[in-house]
Amino acid sequence: MTTVNSNTRILLAKIGLDGHDRGVKVLARSFREAGFEVIYTGLWQTCEATMYAAMQEDVDVVGVSLLSAAHMTVIPELLKYRQALGVESIPVLLGGIVPEEDHEAVREMGVAAVFNPGSSVGDIVGAIKKLTSEGDTPASRKLIAGYEKRDPLSLSRLISHIQRGGELNGWSPPKGNATIIGITGAPGVGKSSFIGKLGADLRERGLNVAVIAVDPTSPITGGALLGDRLRMMHGKPEDGFFIRSIASGEVLGGLGPQCRNVIQLLDGFGFDVVLVETVGAGQSDVSIREVVDHVMLLVMPESGDAIQYSKAGIMEIATQFVLNKCDLDGADATHAQMLSAIGDERPIWRVSTVKGEGLRAITEWVSSTRQ
Repeated sequence: MTTVNSNTRILLAKIGLDGHDRGVKVLARSFREAGFEVIYTGLWQTCEATMYAAMQEDVDVVGVSLLSAAHMTVIPELLKYRQALGVESIPVLLGGIVPEEDHEAVREMGVAAVFNPGSSVGDIVGAIKKLTSEGDTPASRKLIAGYEKRDPLSLSRLISHIQRGGELNGWSPPKGNATIIGITGAPGVGKSSFIGKLGADLRERGLNVAVIAVDPTSPITGGALLGDRLRMMHGKPEDGFFIRSIASGEVLGGLGPQCRNVIQLLDGFGFDVVLVETVGAGQSDVSIREVVDHVMLLVMPESGDAIQYSKAGIMEIATQFVLNKCDLDGADATHAQMLSAIGDERPIWRVSTVKGEGLRAITEWVSSTRQ
């Protein structure tokens, strides 16, 4: 098996009540340009949710941005969850407004490095590269043993092992009984927000849900900004809702490296539903149909006409349609055009993710596939 990905993965978090994230977004872009895969979790995250996300994503570094002078409270809490989840090997970097006299104290707590607003991006990138150059890769047999005991950390690390081209010495995951659904559509149509709401509704029905979220890799630097998770994290984390962000790498068609094998891992782990979100897709991005049971295509009002909806390619492979953002003007006209082109043999669900409307019918349909 050839190596498909060895990029440094860094999770950036805004913990607490900081009111803006302009600086950390600039850092996220800079890290992408440095060739890192960056998972940004958004504003107002908790310590528990941050480290839980780091565990699921199997990141190499966690970067915390604090502008509220809460570092002496936040850092011990964060490191407590790092220990509880068994990911003490993940270095934590702290950036933001941290008085010089507190630097030594937070280092003694277990923070690997501290950066103030005047720190250069080059210095931060250099520190990250130094920290991650000495990483230790667990043996595949240990990961497999943990996976078979339903350990979520072993699952996360086994996904990384496979994506990086690691050997499994003839082992393969057991066949599960998950419903595998592809979620595809053009950039900006609302796939991630839709998945976040759908996943939460399915969890309320007692179903265990896993999400694979694919974002594009830069063709220039090889880095990636993996921003889908921030629209899916809601409240307290739980084992029954697993999210893994994947960069597309050199894979065409909307998927990422080893996607089929990652799906098989999640299926064998015992999830009831696996949702696979593609890169923002165009007409010919149809690879998703090869790895899932159903293809759910999201469109939005005024995104085409009857001729557009009749074209070959992505419209052809869809087994269900979701007309998202139905709170916008033009929803009725778009629905009529879709019916004219597609007919009523395949469902067309009308949804407003923002208002939480129309999701029940989809949730009931997904639940019915489990009966």
